[in-house]
Amino acid sequence: MLKKITFMALLLAGFGVLQAQTMDELKEEKAAKESQLSELQGQVNALKGEVLAIDAKIDGMTPWKFGAFGTLGLNFSQFSNWFGAGNPDAYSSTLGFTGNAFANLNQEKYFWRNAGNLNMSWTKLATNEAMLDSAKYENTADAINISSLFGYKFSPKLAASTLAEYRSTIVNNFNNPGFLDIGVGVTWTPVTDLVVVFHPLNYNIVFADEGLNYESSLGCKVVADYAKKLPMGINWRSNLSAFMSYSEFNNYSNWTWVNGFSANVWKGLGLGFELGLRSNKQEAYNAKVAADGLDPEVFTIGDLDSGDNPLQTYWVLGLTYNL
Repeated sequence: MLKKITFMALLLAGFGVLQAQTMDELKEEKAAKESQLSELQGQVNALKGEVLAIDAKIDGMTPWKFGAFGTLGLNFSQFSNWFGAGNPDAYSSTLGFTGNAFANLNQEKYFWRNAGNLNMSWTKLATNEAMLDSAKYENTADAINISSLFGYKFSPKLAASTLAEYRSTIVNNFNNPGFLDIGVGVTWTPVTDLVVVFHPLNYNIVFADEGLNYESSLGCKVVADYAKKLPMGINWRSNLSAFMSYSEFNNYSNWTWVNGFSANVWKGLGLGFELGLRSNKQEAYNAKVAADGLDPEVFTIGDLDSGDNPLQTYWVLGLTYNL
């Protein structure tokens, strides 16, 4: 009996020694792996540093950022012997296009942002089959906006700036009227996607031929430009440009707000939607005078009713292509 007990004790002791040896070996193996991991992590960090250095060189070689995208809207319809309609044999088609482009330079001490927007459309309408051959496409939308903003930075988010912005038409009545804003003030960039321009010293110059009644004036210019990538690959750009006249605030002030959305579907092709809103009492007044044959010496801009100065709008829905 004593021999059995002694044998069991020796067996347990041997197992404990063996287990201790295995534990020490595992700890040594773990330490070796951790040392190897530390070396590899050092190599990874060094490679990351090299990649960042290369990125910095690339950014230094290409300080300008360029981009462009557009929306093409197409609509065709034809009715033949559709007697339930007022024009049973009507044909109509609309071709619309909006284009946006930018060229931006952002340096440590200054920035220079340039942008352009073009909106064009043509419509062809024939109310019966006999008119189809003679009907022509007529320009129904025509707007261009070009801006250039330069700023010298006080801090990463605040800069002294100067802005030049031009708005007019191309096909019909180019520069008649044409609006040119030139001013100085400050630009604030609270976040990466938002640029806010506040220029309390701005002159709104209006170009127009004789026979039109437009007035240039001194005022305050405010511009807010926001660009954001939304979920599901949707890009959104919103631009608000407003001028507040010091001379006659209610009559000479104006604003334009354009929102554009685009969703990439395949290799730059996608769907897009653009909505433009504008209020300009001087444009509404001149349209009223021309349409009703009024005498501007008798009927002044102050006599214009609110109903004769409606909100101006346009929208385009169609295919997009991003560069």
